[in-house]
Amino acid sequence: MPDEWSNDDLSPEERPDAPSELRDLEDELCRLTGVHAVRVVGDRSGRPIEVHVLADPSKPAKQTVRDVRAVAQTVFGIELDHRIVSVAQLNTNDQNTPVGIELPRTESRARVGSIIVEAVGLRAQVRVVLVQNEQELTGYAEGSIASAARPQLVASAALDALRQGEPAAEAIHITSAEISRVGSNRVAVVTVVYVDPPSELVVSGSAVVRRDRDDAVARALLDATNRRLTRAERGRASG
Repeated sequence: MPDEWSNDDLSPEERPDAPSELRDLEDELCRLTGVHAVRVVGDRSGRPIEVHVLADPSKPAKQTVRDVRAVAQTVFGIELDHRIVSVAQLNTNDQNTPVGIELPRTESRARVGSIIVEAVGLRAQVRVVLVQNEQELTGYAEGSIASAARPQLVASAALDALRQGEPAAEAIHITSAEISRVGSNRVAVVTVVYVDPPSELVVSGSAVVRRDRDDAVARALLDATNRRLTRAERGRASG
């Protein structure tokens, strides 16, 4: 089996630079329950010196601080002093949304649960599990074992999973999926087409490769689809 089908950790020179890592940390922290916005300030070497969190009162501020430190340590290997983490909690309305602020419906957005790749001979099958509203959605894709085909297979399996929970995803067609180098970073880029005859809209999504290229491809697919599917859902609800 070709070496390209392994997902070994990136070597030091392939890891994202400090500013990119801080942006990735912000994105990851925004996935915490009750957290609506995060701003991480770093020093010249890229070490976090301030972490500002905007959250709702669904859990104590001290618990949010513990969650922030746990994510930074386990996902990025960054140990944060609790004294640099500040949490601001907003009053909310009945829908648990900060008053005066319109926020995306993050509760409906899917996230990557797991990715399994099995290769037999010259064929490979990819299974992607997405988690949406605590429900697991499983998608499959099968194709060539060629290393160049792997990103496309992962993106296709992720889209197949997305279709299990979102009928509007049937209008999405993947045109490309690849891993590119941008500066010192490796970035997964997925391009899709939304088809609404006679119109077609091309949209791209991207995700920095952290440890696993397959995970980055799946996240890039979601980056290209989540916001637009959320808007489509809102349109159906208002109609």
